[in-house]
Amino acid sequence: MVVAGSGGGNAWAKEMTLRRRMASIFNKTRDHFPSLKDYNDYLEEVEDMTFNLIEGIDVEAIESKIARYQQENAEQIYLSRAKRAEDLAAALKASRMIPVKADPSDMAAGSSQGISGGAGVQGQYAPAAVPGGLNQPRPTGMAPQPIGGFVDPLQGHDEETMRLRAERGARAGGWTAELSRKRALEEAFNSIFI
Repeated sequence: MVVAGSGGGNAWAKEMTLRRRMASIFNKTRDHFPSLKDYNDYLEEVEDMTFNLIEGIDVEAIESKIARYQQENAEQIYLSRAKRAEDLAAALKASRMIPVKADPSDMAAGSSQGISGGAGVQGQYAPAAVPGGLNQPRPTGMAPQPIGGFVDPLQGHDEETMRLRAERGARAGGWTAELSRKRALEEAFNSIFI
């Protein structure tokens, strides 16, 4: 029995644990109900119970209701879990499949991704990674060179060099003296009419 709302601990982890537990027990889908209203009522009831468990409201009554539901619907819960496991296994298998080489006739039919247009293959996930690992080739050639190299015309410490260095640094950051003058004028004239 999971008791929530009893101070301390990680509240988020506690809530996620309760929500996973409730979702594994109350796992009916829309197909189990004759109308959308009945399904929405079911979802609302489950959310109310979940919220009350998280907040610690009437925990014993809710736990007994959950136990009773589990006993009455054990077969349905088991079948829904099995169907979910089958769906996950099928999705995993589909994601691990190697894409099929396309025939020229498939390319003419409009498939430009190299996946054949057959009934069972259409819309499959085609992994972008190379099968067998991430052994991608590394770029070769010259190592990155520092900007300016060894010949830097702004190596001096006189006033002119320092001013040029500051101006270049500001321009590299997207700032210019003209930009600051323009902004100052705009702000001055905009504040006149306020």
